[in-house]
Amino acid sequence: MAEAYIVDALRSAGGRRKGALSGVHPADLGATVLDALVARTQIDPACIDDVIVGCVTQAGEQAFAFGRNIVLASSLPDSVPAVTVDRQCGSSQQALQFAAQAVMSGSQDVVVAAGAESMTRVPMGSNYRLHEKAGVGTGPWSEAIRKRYGVTEFSQFHGAQTIADKYDLSRETMDAFALDSHRKAAQAIDTGAFDAEIVPVRTEAGDFTRDEGVRPDASLEAMAGLDPIVEGGSITAANASQMTDGASALLVVSEAALKQHGLQPLARIVNLTVTAGDPVVMLEEPIPATRKALARAGMKLEDIDLYEVNEAFASVPLAWLKSLDADPERLNVNGGGIALGHPLGATGTKLMATLVHALHARKGRYGLQTMCEGGGVANVTIVERL
Repeated sequence: MAEAYIVDALRSAGGRRKGALSGVHPADLGATVLDALVARTQIDPACIDDVIVGCVTQAGEQAFAFGRNIVLASSLPDSVPAVTVDRQCGSSQQALQFAAQAVMSGSQDVVVAAGAESMTRVPMGSNYRLHEKAGVGTGPWSEAIRKRYGVTEFSQFHGAQTIADKYDLSRETMDAFALDSHRKAAQAIDTGAFDAEIVPVRTEAGDFTRDEGVRPDASLEAMAGLDPIVEGGSITAANASQMTDGASALLVVSEAALKQHGLQPLARIVNLTVTAGDPVVMLEEPIPATRKALARAGMKLEDIDLYEVNEAFASVPLAWLKSLDADPERLNVNGGGIALGHPLGATGTKLMATLVHALHARKGRYGLQTMCEGGGVANVTIVERL
């Protein structure tokens, strides 16, 4: 099978909800990263076969062919097509996997995988609660689904708490993990670890370049004072990911395109895996998905130098670590979604940008990224630094 390569991987800094990026239209936010990707790789934009954009809340400013609107807001010629993908929190990781599959199949040579989400301007859940305002319909879960699984809706908060209980993860353990996320992210910012991946975004206050949600002064004492999201539970705002505005993009190409356009790759795609399981617990699926990906790649977890496991909630990566007996020193080495934010559809390619650049900075060879997703789905992508 043909190979697929990541030539460059960029992202915006994460803007807190109602923060620095709140005045930027999400199409313009995505276009900013897209333009930067083209400028930095110096690829002829007319050569791009497709732009695949992850976005979860496809409503309002993120509706009506959002991926295409990002292209139209950019400097790319209008001959470049685009499409929008929704695999919930893994949307842009799936965009990467679709891009790689297109290249590996030989049907395309130059594909952009991207994601954009403004959780300020298009609030989470607003797309599937439109029926409530319209007074028609019952939402995305039919009566057959509700009856089959014995629920009235599927809740990520329920899933996160279920995992915490199943793996005996105390609130103190999850808060400590959250504090470590802030400390690692703060250190990464201070040492310039994100400089190679962050694209300036123009705002009324000037260029925005620094992740806004990181709290260098976070403390266990302050975290302990927060109420749980669900009464009697241990999941709180402190040990869950932050609502964030952001965008990210990767350039994925074939070996022929590397030669034709004189491109130098950052990484090679080693494995693409997606699995699905229990939609009620929902967030546990990265564990079996990782096992399947490693088996398909003929690898062991010890072969992987760095892991990015999305910090949707602290219970998710902690359960992943515990179940797989993984090395915590290789996990989310520059912090994760608890500190840096989780801009939903943009997070997949955002994490891959961080993973690829971290592999280069630390001279690691293999990196693995996985993501829990709504509906009990999980993506796993393994890459090799070049």
